[in-house]
Order: sequence, then structure tokens, then C-alpha cells
Amino acid sequence: MVTTRPSALGAPLRTPQGHPQDRPQGTGRGRPGDSASGAGNRAAPSSAGTAAPVARDRMYALDALRFAAAVGVVLYHFTARWHRGWGEAPGEVFPVLGHVSTYFALAPELFFVVSGFVILWTAWGRSVPAVAASRLARIYPAYWAALALTSGLLLFLWSDGKQISWGEVAVNATLLQEVVGVRHVDGVYWTLWVELRFYLLIVLLVAIGLTRNRVLAFAGLWPVVALAVAWADVPVLETLLISRYAPLFAGGMLLYLLYRDGHARLPWVLLVGNVVLAVNNIVPAQMQSLGKNTVFEPNPWLLGVLTVGCFVAVGALALTRLRTISWAPLAALGALTYPLYLVHEFWGWWVIARLSPTLPPWVVLGVAVTLVVALATALHHAIEKPSSPRVRRWLERRLTAWAERVSRRQVPGTPPTTPAGREPSRIPAQSSALRASSSWTAEPTPPGR
Repeated sequence: MVTTRPSALGAPLRTPQGHPQDRPQGTGRGRPGDSASGAGNRAAPSSAGTAAPVARDRMYALDALRFAAAVGVVLYHFTARWHRGWGEAPGEVFPVLGHVSTYFALAPELFFVVSGFVILWTAWGRSVPAVAASRLARIYPAYWAALALTSGLLLFLWSDGKQISWGEVAVNATLLQEVVGVRHVDGVYWTLWVELRFYLLIVLLVAIGLTRNRVLAFAGLWPVVALAVAWADVPVLETLLISRYAPLFAGGMLLYLLYRDGHARLPWVLLVGNVVLAVNNIVPAQMQSLGKNTVFEPNPWLLGVLTVGCFVAVGALALTRLRTISWAPLAALGALTYPLYLVHEFWGWWVIARLSPTLPPWVVLGVAVTLVVALATALHHAIEKPSSPRVRRWLERRLTAWAERVSRRQVPGTPPTTPAGREPSRIPAQSSALRASSSWTAEPTPPGR
């Protein structure tokens, strides 16, 4: 039974049974594809019977959370995770901060919960071409720019940082390097491959048609099947189903349903189940990873609490009054999250390696953080902000045109388009008997969507 709803953000109308009515909703402000915003998307259902989307608004609190998580990743990589920049283990240089920042290694898990929430938000009520274009335009332009920056650093300025080849750079440009067994130019790229697979699953859901019941079924069954596949050791399916991280994405999706439709028993039960699976998947993996990559011995109980905290943080910002926070600087910080994540690692380590022999560690850390934030700001304003919307519009036009061509081939009797690309509104019947009467015309078959 629905007890509350996000009325401040335009939740859909409810029937007496408590379910959203399949009625188109208005759209809010913002831009499509924004990581903490589902704004600006047309409310066109992807199939008959698709539930109507909630009126969309930017969630500034999620912008702040994402930026804080990105800063956490930066601190983890600079002060806890092993690298040669300090001349000794970072944890020896920063014994207190490094111990704390070790737990910031869970920031990617938080990103995945946020993605489950936001990607479903931005996909609801949109076509497959629109969703695919939005996601590809969001991820690739900034990624290519960051890849160029990091590759240039390692190839020309700091070959001691990591030995890479031009071939590896070329393969990395596709973001499919894990598929063909090529190393990441920068280790942080592993999360993008995870995100790409989630985008593919969302596109498939959109193609089938997003409804509340389908999302509930998907978010409940996907992580369980993914876990079973991992236990059965079926590598291909394990890769496709993102076995380790499926509960994080699914939990984010369920939080979005709670935000969109209000509280109900089933999504909460499924959410708790996904939290349990996430703890089961993440804690052992992080214990092993942090034991290898830091000088610290992490506490498994604290890792478990923080894994639960990833869901709690997103839920608190989406399901309480915190969702109504509206402060423009938070959006500006949120916009830096992705480029900061992409460029920080090797550029920061390079600064540390250059300055640590002569300056105090805290000064070096401050300079390194300042440089990577400046690089992220430049990348966002020079590349991501101007190019991503253009790429999205171009891709959406091309994908929509391709989808329409495929649909016409699949629907018998679909007429050809006019030279201007418009379908004739009426086509004269070919039968001479029909032509004898001007009132008899044959209606064209509408193109499939």
C-alpha cells in the first residue's frame, strides 16, 4: 500500500489501488542524460501500456553525493592505494588519512547505486534511440578526451608512470578493451565497462517496454540469476549480467521506483534482498583487493556497513526532504564528477612523483588535488559540455532513422517515404474498381516503433 509520495517532484497520479495511472506527465527542467537529472526528456512511452514518467527535476543532493564520492576516489588513490609517487607506500606517508581513505574504495559501488537510480529515471518514457544516444554521448566524448590526456602523459612526459603502447590506446578508445584482453590505459576505466553493460540491459528493458511491474521483476530476478551464474562459473553470462555489481544497480532502480511511486511493501522487500546480496558480493572482493593494494587491513564489518550505506545515502537524498535542496553550485560540482574520475589518477601521481622529493607531503597532496580538479574543470567546459549535447542529438537522429528503416522492412505493406522523407498521408488504392470512386482509398500501414 502506498503511504507517501514525492509530491514536491510531481509523482504520477494514483488509482484507488495505489498504482500510477498510465497518463502522460509533464516534463521538468534540466538537460537529458545528466547524471543527477532526468530532466528534459520527452514523455513518449516506449510501448503500449508503459507507465507514465514522473515529472522530472534535477536532484542537487545527488550531485553533491557524486562529487563527494569522486573526491573520495582521489584521496584513496593518492593516500592509500599503492603507487610509486611518494617513494614509499602511501599508507606510510599518510598513516591516518590513508587508513580512512582506504574505505573510500567503495565509491564506485556508490556510483553504481546512483546509476541504477538515475539511468532508470532518464530512460523512463523515452525511445530506444533516445536512451542509447543519451548514454553514449554521456560516456564517450569526455572519455576520449581523458584518454588522450592520460595517454599523452604516459607516452611523452612520464613513461616511468606506466609503459603503454599506441595499440593499447587505440583499443582503449573503443572501451571494449576487457573484451579483447587488452589492459586499461588507466585502471579507473574498469567502471566504465561495468556501466556500459548496465546501459545495454536498460536499453533492452526500454525496447521491451518499461512498466513498474517489469522493473520490479527485473530488479528482483536479475541479481539472483547473476549470482547463480557466478556460482555456476559461466564466464560469458557472468560478464553480461555484471554478476558482482548487479545488486547495486538493481537497488538503485528500486529506490527510483520508491521515489517515483511512493512507498510500497514489495519494492522495499526487494531492496533489502539486494542490499544483502550486495554485502555478500562486495565485502569479500574488497577485503581481497584492499589487502593487496594498501598497507592496511580493512575491517570486514565496516566494509559491510559502508556497503549498506551506499543504498542508505541514495535513499536518504531521494526519499526525504533532502531531495528538495536546490543550490546551483551543487550542479556545477556534480558536472565535474565524471571528468575528475577520468583524469585524476596518473596526472595526480605524476605531480606527486615530481614534487614529493622536495616539498612536504601535505603540500604535495594539495597541489595534486588542485591540478586534477583544474584538469577536470577544463575537460568539462572545453569538451564535455559543448560536445555531448551535439553528439547526443546526432546519434539520436541516426539511430531513430535506422530504427524506422528496420521497422518498415519488418511491417508488410509499409509504403515508401516521399522524397522529402515524409510518409504520404493517403495512398490511392491500386484496384481499378476502387479507383472508380474517389471515396475509396487505402490507408498506409503505420511504421512500427
